[in-house]
Amino acid sequence: SREHISTAPESNGSDVDLYLQQAVVFIEDAIQYRSINHRVDTNSLRLYRWYYSRLWQWGLGLTIAVVLMLAFIERPSSFSYTSDPRFRPPPWEPPCGLTEGIEIVCLIIFAIDLTTKSYLIGWDEFRKCKWLIVYILAISASVIDWTLTLSMYCDQNLRVRRLIRPFFLLQNSSLMKKTLKCIKRTLPEIASVILLLALHLCLFTMIGMLLFAKGENPKHNGEWETYFRDLPTSLSSLLVLLTTANNPDVMIPAYSLNRGYSIFFILFSGFGTYFLMNLLTAIIYNQFRGYLLMSVQASILRRRLGVRAAFEVMSCQGRGQDATHSEEHVERVRVDASLQVMARVQMKSYYRQAIIKQLSDGFIQWEAFRGLFDELDKDRIKEHPPKPEYNSPLLQKLQLVFSHYYVMIVGNAVALANVMCICTILVLDSEKSIAERDDYYMEVINCFFILYYLMEMSLKILAFGWRGYLSYRNNIFDGLLTFCLLVLQITIFATYRLPFPKWNPASRGLMSLWEMVRLVNMLIVVRFLRIIPDIKLMALVASTLVDLVKNLRAFAGILLVILNASPYIRPPGKMSVMSNSSMENITINFTMECGSYEQLGYWPNNFDDFASSLVLLYNIMVVNNWQVFMDAYTRYTTEWSKVYFVSWWLTSSVMWVNLFVALILENFIYKWDRSVTCSVADVERTGYETTVQLMFREQIQEPTEEELVTQLHQHPHLHLS
Repeated sequence: SREHISTAPESNGSDVDLYLQQAVVFIEDAIQYRSINHRVDTNSLRLYRWYYSRLWQWGLGLTIAVVLMLAFIERPSSFSYTSDPRFRPPPWEPPCGLTEGIEIVCLIIFAIDLTTKSYLIGWDEFRKCKWLIVYILAISASVIDWTLTLSMYCDQNLRVRRLIRPFFLLQNSSLMKKTLKCIKRTLPEIASVILLLALHLCLFTMIGMLLFAKGENPKHNGEWETYFRDLPTSLSSLLVLLTTANNPDVMIPAYSLNRGYSIFFILFSGFGTYFLMNLLTAIIYNQFRGYLLMSVQASILRRRLGVRAAFEVMSCQGRGQDATHSEEHVERVRVDASLQVMARVQMKSYYRQAIIKQLSDGFIQWEAFRGLFDELDKDRIKEHPPKPEYNSPLLQKLQLVFSHYYVMIVGNAVALANVMCICTILVLDSEKSIAERDDYYMEVINCFFILYYLMEMSLKILAFGWRGYLSYRNNIFDGLLTFCLLVLQITIFATYRLPFPKWNPASRGLMSLWEMVRLVNMLIVVRFLRIIPDIKLMALVASTLVDLVKNLRAFAGILLVILNASPYIRPPGKMSVMSNSSMENITINFTMECGSYEQLGYWPNNFDDFASSLVLLYNIMVVNNWQVFMDAYTRYTTEWSKVYFVSWWLTSSVMWVNLFVALILENFIYKWDRSVTCSVADVERTGYETTVQLMFREQIQEPTEEELVTQLHQHPHLHLS
């Protein structure tokens, strides 16, 4: 059913309240870039706001985290102190029904989430949403598989629902879904470079097999025997060389015989690694950036549409209150209604205050109303509280001195001196055991510097006031670490008394003296990071990293989805689990090949449980020595396991890492362009909270009035008459 908005003057109080509720929800949708195509009656609006409340969304996020964490507890459990099969004790296994009970609760919550969302958007919108249809299938398949597990008394080897679980994380993030859609659209362009890369690989494989064919002299067959024995081995060797993981090992047997053979390997690496792989990065960056821009354009359209919808329903409310309504009143809303709406909207307080400041008495036209919400795209300029006023001349002089910028420079120099002293003592004591070290000098130095840090913190609080001191993020960082250092130092004195020469008493309490001193020194080294906000370029890099953590979570989420699914698609079989005695026999009976999985002691890297699988996949993504894992699984399982490892390398190291590099470049370039004319003080005052939408703000085209009106009149539940 559609909600009709009447323009008649006899609108009653309940209609006015409904208009205000609708305007509040539409503005919240605009702030969060949500679609406005949902039910707009009174009860549905209450349910809608509850659904998007912080409580429910945090609860849903916690449920997704719990269902993903079950993989660490389920059989085979990851609850053991080591993943090395030679030394690993039998892990703790949960009783049948424990993880299944937790999982069914999570599935019920997902079912409630699906039902609520489906009801709010209505049947017409539900049929268009493929994600919700797949959501139903995912929950249904998980429940069926869960039932089979219980019917088999938890003795089910293959649990299909483990592959489905990452979908719940993917489905809950709109930005993650957009990113995935961008990746899907980018694949055809990437495929052309991958094809060229495959052609390059096959061509050099053929040439390599011809160059390093088996000869009559066994001493000259080292290259053939190790790297070019057959087609799969040759392909694997050159593919690994493409990632430089086996360079220069792969060329040494031939290079030892004739230096001319090095030309083959240099040409292969030069063209493949430095040209094609970097060309692939450039193409991914260019194509993905374009598709992401299209997605951001759609998000901006949602924001403008939400603001327009709020204006329309508020103008309807204004018509109902204005008995002398005429046609020219259509494009304006009452300011008092706007104030009521802004008071009820859930948004950050500084944005609310900035919008309210621009409102005055009377009516506000559409263009001015739309301009109010441009504040959402602006940086937050943080104004520090005023300094306290002192009557004492001495306090005034202290305030003047210790609020000066040069005090920060002196503090950084002292922190650098402290780190250099620690480094000097560590170098002098590097050859001594813990029992032979004398911590007297280090403790005396630490006490001096900690007293300076405490004095600096106290005088800064005096100069800026308590609220002013806490308004600087680097002061919060300094103060917290200084407090920890003071508490730890008092604990050392209380336990071991004041330092004196040859001061190294026996261990007392929970921690030995050396452990306490080491903790103090680590805190001091971490405190040296205070220099970052005072150097413009370092502050820019640091803020870029913080933004990547906060606002580019979609990429980490997609990697998490892949990491959660990949261990269940691993090569069939397990690595040989050997006891200590069998390993001793192997070591005695034959010498293991140098550089092999066994000789390097890579036994902890396996697929025996979920945690060790994640570490193994990460090690392959880094690509250093990944050929060792591929070779071992080829020997222990089947030749087809190479397909799994190459697929994971393409997905993680080639695709995902290049996408992440592209976003790092975009984020850094955006911040660099903004900060060219900024000083260090401006960087400190400006809240660099960069979203993906803000990064592409200059390239985004504003939707036209006709587009907004057309979209608004296509709303499935809101009919503007």
